[in-house]
Amino acid sequence: MTFLSKDNIRLRALEPEDLDWLFAIENNELFWEISSTIQPFSKVLLARYIENANQDFYSAKQLRLVILYKEKPVGLLDLFEYEPQDHRAGLGILILPEFESKGIATTAIEIGVNYGFSILQLHQIYVNITADNTRSIALFKKLNFQLVGTKKEWIYTQGTYKDELLFQRINNDY
Repeated sequence: MTFLSKDNIRLRALEPEDLDWLFAIENNELFWEISSTIQPFSKVLLARYIENANQDFYSAKQLRLVILYKEKPVGLLDLFEYEPQDHRAGLGILILPEFESKGIATTAIEIGVNYGFSILQLHQIYVNITADNTRSIALFKKLNFQLVGTKKEWIYTQGTYKDELLFQRINNDY
């Protein structure tokens, strides 16, 4: 395994040719709850985002990578809210529905965690998952993320409040 690939899964930086694909994802209301989005994004804004995506992780405090499955873009993996003093970052993942249940998310997260710990020198990676997202909870537990807290009624969506669970994985290799 190289740092950004394993088997048929590879993570890569955003490219200008991803604009239409990213526009479709960011403006799909099905994904808005997990990204805390409340309004659509313009192509101009996303083009600027892609243009600036080459900023250094340590100064931008975030990194968005395209997940490729057999060289086809199938999702996104984000490392975000990097805290340099504490050596931690959040992780978010989105897999397009037609590519779910193929092990892609598992492998992409393994790659992302390995990259975060080995290359970015993170001490811990955390994820926030709504309490009703049982598939994501099971996935992150399987990947050795530990439940460390519950934020009560944290997410307001479709007229109701949802609890959000906080999971962490600590790098104990140093």
